[in-house]
Amino acid sequence: MKKIILILTMPIFLIGCSCGESGNAAIKINNYEISGAEFEKEFKDSSFGSFDTPESRKEFLDNLVDRILILQDAQKNGLDNDPRFLKMVERFWTQSLLKLALEKKAGEISGDLPVSDREVEEAYQLMLKEGKTAKPYKEMYQQIKQDIARLNESRIMGDWLGQLHENADIQVNKDLIPGGNRGADEK
Repeated sequence: MKKIILILTMPIFLIGCSCGESGNAAIKINNYEISGAEFEKEFKDSSFGSFDTPESRKEFLDNLVDRILILQDAQKNGLDNDPRFLKMVERFWTQSLLKLALEKKAGEISGDLPVSDREVEEAYQLMLKEGKTAKPYKEMYQQIKQDIARLNESRIMGDWLGQLHENADIQVNKDLIPGGNRGADEK
């Protein structure tokens, strides 16, 4: 069971493997060839690489071979064209791209969000007035500043998303999607 878990948790890098370039391969498994440099990179990036011993290298190699054989068998049996697999790939691609886009946008705007001492002071005074804190200003300063920066970032992200909506042609067929009119023209 432990071996199966290790096989399943190792990264897939068959896409990066060169097929058909005989002579340069450190490992060849049927029609897949892996160069020494590819093996080294994957080994170092794996949990096995934290203890670089002959035993950990052998265990990594054994798991790598098992994994490639399983993947080759899956491809041979057409699982790479199975609609369930393709849907999983689509979901992974969508989530990964969405994450990168949001991280990029957050990175773009986070540096442009200076928070003045005046804003912090005003927020602190409001908190005092509403009874939300009894702590001294100096203790609250950093937290309030971070909260204001997060609110500003959230507002800017909302504005950006609103702009995307404004510039898009969105149409929702309410007969097929009841209540689905958020930012969309009705059909």
